[in-house]
Amino acid sequence: MIALIGQFVECESPSDDPAAVNRFVELVSDTVAAFSTVRTFRGGRFGKQLVCRMHLPGRRKSGRILVLGHSDTVWPLGTLRNMPFRKEGGRLWGPGVFDMKGGIAFFVWAVRALRELEIPVPSKVLLQLNSDEEVGSELSRALTEKNAAGSKAVLVLEPGTGLKGKLKTARKGVGGFQITVRGKAAHAGLDFEAGASAVLELARQIDRISRFTDLRRRITVNPGVIFGGTRPNVVAAEARAEIDIRVLRAKDAIALEKKFRALRPRDPRCSIEVCGELNRPPMERSAATVRLFRTARKVAREMDVELEESLSGGGSDGNFTAALGIPTLDGLGAVGEGAHAAHESILIHRMADRTALIARLLAAI
Repeated sequence: MIALIGQFVECESPSDDPAAVNRFVELVSDTVAAFSTVRTFRGGRFGKQLVCRMHLPGRRKSGRILVLGHSDTVWPLGTLRNMPFRKEGGRLWGPGVFDMKGGIAFFVWAVRALRELEIPVPSKVLLQLNSDEEVGSELSRALTEKNAAGSKAVLVLEPGTGLKGKLKTARKGVGGFQITVRGKAAHAGLDFEAGASAVLELARQIDRISRFTDLRRRITVNPGVIFGGTRPNVVAAEARAEIDIRVLRAKDAIALEKKFRALRPRDPRCSIEVCGELNRPPMERSAATVRLFRTARKVAREMDVELEESLSGGGSDGNFTAALGIPTLDGLGAVGEGAHAAHESILIHRMADRTALIARLLAAI
């Protein structure tokens, strides 16, 4: 397993390099070719989407399970020079090992175990790896929703929460808005009063927008990037802000969007343009997902492993499937830490039980 994870990590696959992603897709395809039917789909400006129908024991299959993952990472080509794949301190280290190449390897070995032990799996199993998850899943979303719509459950190979590896039964919805303010340029010394500062107006709007955050309802609004003006001695004619939003409930996203659309300038000489939307719907903690989690907890207890559930502030492709009403259990991948960070790593001693958990879930659903 360590060797396979090493191969996956050393095949770098940043989202913005379709050729690199395609190399990783080919590597996974070759790895599973002996026990699956492999198809790829065009990913537009991103790499190919991979869909594999697994060949598993059991004569009668009722329904289908969709297993979701992604082939892309946030790390640019050449990261391995400074973050080489290595085994050290009871962990595996390297770009993408935690998010989420370890989880993909676990699934491969879970399928191999089911086949070699001839354990019947009552459902058809489809593995889908998307090539643009880290950048919003714009082009893969339709394929994800299509395959989810015909499935009775979705299992997501994203890493677990924290060093306990908690599964994820809820995720916040994620979106973004861009606020563009246009004012009137003027010389800051010679003709100050003739100007209408877009920077000053944007500052007023950011103060207003910051109050959209409601921690009690788990709503966060973060003005993360600001641009504006040209020179210190010019009253700024234009300024803009890029804003991240996170919501726990779909109805909160609707209300939040209305607040953004209702923004009006305090200085009547300025104008405001608002664009953006919710990119991923929330993965709400549904009764069906809770039942799926309880099944996972039951089979884990049979291995003397105690599972916990969690809410994640980040999104995954499981957000899309949960929004369709399909029972979705997330966080079944690696246990570790450091997603998108230099200390990205997974715990070696948690590799076996996570792989067994995936296999037992496939056999139980």
